[in-house]
Amino acid sequence: MLSNVQKLREATGAGVMDCKKSLEDARGDFDAAVKLIYERGIVKADKKSGRNTGAGLLESYVHNGRVGVLLELRCETDFVAKSEPFVKLAHDLAMQISAMAPNDTAELLKQNYIKDESMIIENLLKTITAKVGENIKIERFCRYEL
Repeated sequence: MLSNVQKLREATGAGVMDCKKSLEDARGDFDAAVKLIYERGIVKADKKSGRNTGAGLLESYVHNGRVGVLLELRCETDFVAKSEPFVKLAHDLAMQISAMAPNDTAELLKQNYIKDESMIIENLLKTITAKVGENIKIERFCRYEL
């Protein structure tokens, strides 16, 4: 069971106790435990959605010198803004915007994630929110194409 807890933690970024409880609730079924982690993470993310996002970063991405994106992604603290999951999320979102050309943030949130078609961007944000423990918001973006 311990190795599954560690494996689940590595796969989801959830805490040890959350992983252990999810595995117990799923009766040892790893895939069911992963689903439980994400469902519970989304619940945690919804609780954080009203919190102020006073920090963040700007991410730029240029694809083949023909499409450029500038994204403002916000979070609550500089500590999270510098974290690996947040920085990776910013890069992945900039690539998403480059590839899928959403007109606005609302449209972007409803798009399927290009790296995992089974997930929409809104749920990706909730997953990372649960992982880092802070509210995350796509403040704005611009996309240029030649």
